Amino acid sequence: MKIKQNIDKVPGGLMVVPLFAGALLNTIDQLHIPFIMKFLKMLGVAANQDGYYEFLKIGGFSQALFKDGALTLCALFLFCAGSQMNLRVGGKALKKGVLLTTSKYLAGFIVGMLWGLLSDPVNGFLGLSTMAIIAAMTNGNGGMYAALTGQYGNRSDVGATAVLSLNDGPFFTLMALGMMGANFPLIAFIAVLLPILIGMILGNLDNEIRLFLAAGESLVIPFFAFALGAGMNLASFFNPQVVGAGLVLALMTVIFSGFAMVLTFKIFREKSYIAPMAEASTAGNAVATPAAIAAAATVASGAGLMTAAEAEVYQGLVAVASAQISISTITTALLVPVAVILVDNYQRKRGIEGKEEFHGNPKNTTGTTAIEKTIE
Repeated sequence: MKIKQNIDKVPGGLMVVPLFAGALLNTIDQLHIPFIMKFLKMLGVAANQDGYYEFLKIGGFSQALFKDGALTLCALFLFCAGSQMNLRVGGKALKKGVLLTTSKYLAGFIVGMLWGLLSDPVNGFLGLSTMAIIAAMTNGNGGMYAALTGQYGNRSDVGATAVLSLNDGPFFTLMALGMMGANFPLIAFIAVLLPILIGMILGNLDNEIRLFLAAGESLVIPFFAFALGAGMNLASFFNPQVVGAGLVLALMTVIFSGFAMVLTFKIFREKSYIAPMAEASTAGNAVATPAAIAAAATVASGAGLMTAAEAEVYQGLVAVASAQISISTITTALLVPVAVILVDNYQRKRGIEGKEEFHGNPKNTTGTTAIEKTIE
């Protein structure tokens, strides 16, 4: 039936399609359709506290995996993703990775901070929260980056992927919210980020462990995506405010983070701008960030450094922020390849070949720029 092939045709499909499927089933559950509830009652399903029967709450392994497993599966994903963060990268690739990661983060942080200051950090313009903006803008689609730089960029562009993988997960969003006044204790950072750190250590100590865990980085995604969707209502995706906010979030990610990364490359005299535009996207993984932040808020509340009401604010944002980030993921996956092609055409007209490896800015005897092509 080629189900996997069809899912892959959807931008960010491995994350987005299961998320929508989970939301669809949860929406049907919340309608409490009489004949469905009668069927579930006949099977012996226990009623919930309100007296309703729901097929996502039938107990056992099924409920543990498809309804309640989001945080556990997300933690497993972060562990596997951490194992793929290769700390042994070449100097040129390291430089580009640091430039891209730093500038993309600063762009997301500044835009999120200003958005919150000018409107409201929880329900700002268009219903966009600071958390949703930072989560979407600071986390790029690593798979698409690798594919685009592999086709249009050079070897150090592709090598920068190892550094860019550091933005997988909620770390930068947690750090930004902490700098903006959210009182997350150290234990909240440790509780959320420890799986990434352990995975990173193991993956860099033993290449066989890294290879073993590599499959988990993609294998777990549809499962935690479905479980996340199972806590959402499909109506959220058809809410004009959510759709509009998601589209605006996508445009801000491509334009502002793309501009910031291009400007940084220009300041550091990098001639090709393929890599900055290839990274100007929202990762499907970012959809899980609001849930991770809510988990960190729960830890902070338990430690007495955040009130229960403050923690509940983050928990209440999960569904809307996840929907907005999902829309941004799909939209940027369509916009970024077009942006890369346009930049590549622009550069070629000016004699800059994206696949060339440029070093320094030496001048030859005629005063023209010398291009040193190196073989790594």
